[in-house]
Amino acid sequence: MAVRLILHGELRQYAPGKVLEVLGAGRSVSELLAAIGVPAEATAAYVINGEQREATARLSDGDTLEVLPAISGGSGPGALDGIRVIDLTRALAGPYCTMILGDHGADVIKLELPGSGDETREWAPPHINGVSAYYLSINRNKRSITVDLKHPGGKKVLERLIEGADVVVENFSPGTLERLGFPPQRIRAIEPRAVLCRISGFGQDGPGRAWAAYDLIVQGMGGMMSLTGQPDGPPTMVGVPQGDMIAGMFAAFAISSALLARERTGEGQVIDATMIGGQVALLSRQAARYFADGTVPRPEGNRHSSIAPYQTFRASDGSVNICCANNALFERMCRALELDDLLDDARFADNGKRVAHRDVLTAHIERRVTQLTKAEVVRRLREVNVPVGPISDLGEVFTDPVVKHLGLIAEVDHPVAGRVRAPGIPVRMSATPPSVRRPPPTLGEHTDEVLAEIGYAAEEIAKLRADGAI
Repeated sequence: MAVRLILHGELRQYAPGKVLEVLGAGRSVSELLAAIGVPAEATAAYVINGEQREATARLSDGDTLEVLPAISGGSGPGALDGIRVIDLTRALAGPYCTMILGDHGADVIKLELPGSGDETREWAPPHINGVSAYYLSINRNKRSITVDLKHPGGKKVLERLIEGADVVVENFSPGTLERLGFPPQRIRAIEPRAVLCRISGFGQDGPGRAWAAYDLIVQGMGGMMSLTGQPDGPPTMVGVPQGDMIAGMFAAFAISSALLARERTGEGQVIDATMIGGQVALLSRQAARYFADGTVPRPEGNRHSSIAPYQTFRASDGSVNICCANNALFERMCRALELDDLLDDARFADNGKRVAHRDVLTAHIERRVTQLTKAEVVRRLREVNVPVGPISDLGEVFTDPVVKHLGLIAEVDHPVAGRVRAPGIPVRMSATPPSVRRPPPTLGEHTDEVLAEIGYAAEEIAKLRADGAI
């Protein structure tokens, strides 16, 4: 009794041809794949007759089984292989930046205060075997050393680390690095080729220099909260700390750009990256509206002010997003959802009219969508290539076959926490693949190793430790 088997991507190496007819009825997915030599660890998700299933699901005669491959981060050197990063950051924006650099192959050396380390080590619960889940989520691909930068011996360690370094990243309060004795000009004098990236809330100079900043503060000040939420609701923060994360991403991009520029000039430079700058940069079309006619945009909920339908609809078991940015998409949506009568209504003849009569249109569509499950709405509209997607909770996100196929769940073994999972690397590169090579380090795990690399003898390391410098 035959099953139609479709192997995607890299899995095709295990069997000839893209589509196979195999004897599989009565077997589980895992049993069938084992029989033809497909390793379980090479697979990410299983789709039977269009529905995602577990590996234990039993197959029937005539079933179509699609198997999606697990995408590894790759074992080759990353694009930043050979780049040494001295990481003086803590909390989120800075560590997120240096994690990105580490994912792409940089050797990231994280300096932490002896005894306590990065403050996120204490941000719990939740924790995994006593280790902060927050810390674990943003500190992979780094080595940790403990150094007291107020101690003369600790200052000397930092100086020797900077010698030969490619990048130095810090997110102290502006002025702190100078008070520690390492202003930009000194760092540049120690290592002219080093790129110094300084991440702060509001910049290294100017009126906001001394202001303290956390994610919520910059989401509010940067306009994001004034645009988020329901039209009649209070200002609302985005559900992830994107103020920190966007600053970290822009900083990582600027560092990569500065390293490329160094190939031409032979010298490093100083980068001033700000959380507020990242928020303003994201305002995009909302800022365009303001600059065009002075209109101050307000929250629009889950709909687009200039396109209809382009919003969230309630299904019988949850919610879906449907986006129809032109007449062709609108027509296909109507036919797929059996709303053909809307095509004869002059109020919905083009996008401008649909926007003008949005409330009436929304009521028609939602009345139909509520009769269907999320999966049925998605199936119907994807079959006719209308942009649609379910609103997924994290349990659904991390079991989504696309998420699994793209390798968007990173797993690594930690010496204390055990097997740790976190969001994976969101890009794939054919020649210089990013990868997860190291678990988040324990506090000071690599102190002796790194100090030996920069020339300290074992007795010198012991003295630094006895003196409280490390």
